[in-house]
Amino acid sequence: MAKPKIRNIPDLSDLACPQAEIKVQVTPGARQSAISFTDGVILISVTTAPEGGKANDAVRKVLARAMKVAPSHLSLHRGQTSRTKTFVYHGA
Repeated sequence: MAKPKIRNIPDLSDLACPQAEIKVQVTPGARQSAISFTDGVILISVTTAPEGGKANDAVRKVLARAMKVAPSHLSLHRGQTSRTKTFVYHGA
C-alpha cells in the first residue's frame, strides 16, 4: 500500500513520547485524506472505507506520518469500531 497522499500535514512530532496516548476523531470514506488539529482534537479523514480494519490501518499510517515516526510504533489501544480512537506510541 502506498503512502497516503496528503498535503499540508501538521507537525505532530511533539506527541512522540514513549507510551503516550493519542486520541483522534476519524472520518472514514472521505473524499480525500486529511489531518487537522483543532481545539486540542486531532481530526483525521481517510479515503478508505471502514471494512475489516482497513480504515484503522490508514489512520495509523497518516498519524505516524504527521508524528514523523514509523507506523509500526503506533498501535490502536481503544476504538476499533468507533470514530473516536486512542493510539499508543511505543517509542524506539
